[in-house]
Amino acid sequence: MDEIVRTNDVVLISAIEALFKSAGIPYFVADQHMSVMDGSLGFLPRRVLVDEDHFERAKRLLTDAGLGNTIKSD
Repeated sequence: MDEIVRTNDVVLISAIEALFKSAGIPYFVADQHMSVMDGSLGFLPRRVLVDEDHFERAKRLLTDAGLGNTIKSD
């Protein structure tokens, strides 16, 4: 799986999850429960990972939804 988005914004993550679910794109949100480790401050970013086979489609979907600026660049 490849990282497509890294953010602290839980609302953004929820929106991305809804987009990916509706499009049938498999994904995984890593570091989702790290707030337990950081004292629930939420300063550690969560990473949205997408299977390599669906990566380009996921990027297109985010771009079409106006979220292209959130895509992690290498």
